Amino acid sequence: MKRLLFVLIALLAMLQYRLWLGDKSLADSFHLQEQIKLQQQSNAQLVARNQVLREEISDLRSGTEALEERARNELGMVKEGETFFRVVGGERGDTPDN
Repeated sequence: MKRLLFVLIALLAMLQYRLWLGDKSLADSFHLQEQIKLQQQSNAQLVARNQVLREEISDLRSGTEALEERARNELGMVKEGETFFRVVGGERGDTPDN
């Protein structure tokens, strides 16, 4: 009977060791769960960014207004018959007082 009790205690000790300290332990499981959460957050941000890009692509393909706006803002293009004025200003307070 003592041998059986000793074997059971040894078995319990081995299982407890694997549970808390061994390979694929609870600590590893918690660490992996945290990594999964972080990856899911990152994926959600990327999905949102991709959706914005898809909408922008769709807008550029379907309408000329978005294309025109982009050409004006990024390339500095001007329509025929328009006059382009560049206003160069200094810091606030540089204007003369009246």
